[in-house]
Amino acid sequence: MEPDEELGQITDEIYANGDENKQRHRPIISGEQLDIEAYAALYSGRTKITRLLFIADRCGNSSMQLEALRMAYDEIKKGENTQLFREVVQKIDGCLSGNYGPDPAWADAVDRRAEMRKEKLENELNAYRTNLIKESIRMGYNDFGDYYYAHGQLGEAFKNYVRTRDYCTTAKHIIHMCLNAILVSIEMGQFTHVTSYVSKAEQSQDALDAVTVAKLRCAAGVANLEAKKYKLAARKFLEVGPELGNNYTEVIAPQDVATYGGLCALASFDRGELKSKVIDNINFRNFLELVPEIRELIHDFYTSHYASCLEYLGNLKANLMLDIHLHDHVETLYDQIRSKALIQYTHPFVSVDLNMMANAFKTSVAGLEKELEALITDNQIQARIDSHNKILYARHADQRNATFQKVLQTGKEFDRDVRSMLLRANLLKHEYILKTSRKH
Repeated sequence: MEPDEELGQITDEIYANGDENKQRHRPIISGEQLDIEAYAALYSGRTKITRLLFIADRCGNSSMQLEALRMAYDEIKKGENTQLFREVVQKIDGCLSGNYGPDPAWADAVDRRAEMRKEKLENELNAYRTNLIKESIRMGYNDFGDYYYAHGQLGEAFKNYVRTRDYCTTAKHIIHMCLNAILVSIEMGQFTHVTSYVSKAEQSQDALDAVTVAKLRCAAGVANLEAKKYKLAARKFLEVGPELGNNYTEVIAPQDVATYGGLCALASFDRGELKSKVIDNINFRNFLELVPEIRELIHDFYTSHYASCLEYLGNLKANLMLDIHLHDHVETLYDQIRSKALIQYTHPFVSVDLNMMANAFKTSVAGLEKELEALITDNQIQARIDSHNKILYARHADQRNATFQKVLQTGKEFDRDVRSMLLRANLLKHEYILKTSRKH
């Protein structure tokens, strides 16, 4: 598409968006309460429990809170983390009927088995170290890592997983160690470690299969998201292949790839990148199909249907605030997306009627003026506001003057180059050459 044609298309779409008579009638998702059971089913292992507890702490709805705690209680009893079990029992505080109270018999039995298991692992590891069998030592430290991870001692788990590094004999062993270190680092919130071990795993390219590559890209995406490097995060999530499937539910669900990647892309990509890297990305399209709301708001943004896009975002916000990785970034991402929408709306025009623009963004003219003032002050929009007539005038550069200035500059550069060539020619003609003396 030629630039003029694309600009014309944008303008037509914006006019359609701003005109009430041309508004599309697309169903908007309702702000339904999060289905905790369906949400929890997307995950496995420790992240399932931590996500449920996070929802219980943040939801502000007593019935939803108790449902999350009930599911967390059931999930914990499938494992061996008695410390976390006691914490959940304390949070339930007798508010759930049935078998959701303290269970000292179960906790004591688990703790006794844990002590016996630990003693056995220690004896085995000592024997392996005495015999200097590298593979057995590696497996011994790995088993210790699994033991501590199962019991919620993440720091000790990380240390033991990393200790296997000195006893790795193949590239696959190194990748296995890196994936374990990444998993525990994400649980601990140590995202610099995540980035480091992703890079280390990627060095063993020959031993990486498609599923492992997808896992590493997800981990790198989460680490960049937490570091507020939204563009890098978007790129990593967009590179995740369909092989991921449900193979990394101990960290992330395929739906999260679509949500995290889509929102980060909207906040950081320009219009061209959004088209080529998101909308036309066949692999990522498969993930977007799992979350139709994200797919629709991306298309709405690209086609300049801002009211619909922002309505989708508004409806999704409550549930996104309950996401363990995304909650700290929702406000920032939303602000960036809205700012980009305002900038994109004003770009094709010399002047914009603020009343029409306010209608397109479903906001008041006064509120819109404040947002535009901030963008103008921040030099993101080159324009001025006529507050009396409610019109935004773009400050486009004087093309005629800019062309003359460019011609003059080119002339000066040409004159300088010609003079330099003439000087060099005269120096050569009169054999005025300065020879550098060589030091022996």
